[in-house]
Amino acid sequence: MSEKKKVLIADDDFDILEQLKMQLQSKGFDVVACESQAEAENQLETIKPDIAIFDLMMDDLDSGFVLSYKTKKKYPDVPVIIITAVTNETGLKFDVSTEESKNWLKADVILNKDIRFEQLFKEMNRLLGDN
Repeated sequence: MSEKKKVLIADDDFDILEQLKMQLQSKGFDVVACESQAEAENQLETIKPDIAIFDLMMDDLDSGFVLSYKTKKKYPDVPVIIITAVTNETGLKFDVSTEESKNWLKADVILNKDIRFEQLFKEMNRLLGDN
């Protein structure tokens, strides 16, 4: 049996964090859940996740981007998914469809917070190569 894939998730919305954690654990992932950017940064010092999922706006408006940058700097091969409600709330849309935007945002996928778990798992499987 293969080792469980480790997922680092960070979201300051406790309900979303718990839902993500339960859904990911039900799919067999080992989940490290953080309620802040600082907590996630501390975890990155001690663990290397197989994949990371960060809320965009937590302690700061750009917490998810900062975490993505720090994750990619330390572990360039770790895929990063950013989830955000910013598009729904402001109309501002972030896109990682080009290599240039991926390099600038340091994220592999950006999903809106009205996320369906099937969509999240599909993206995770694609990024992890578990098609």
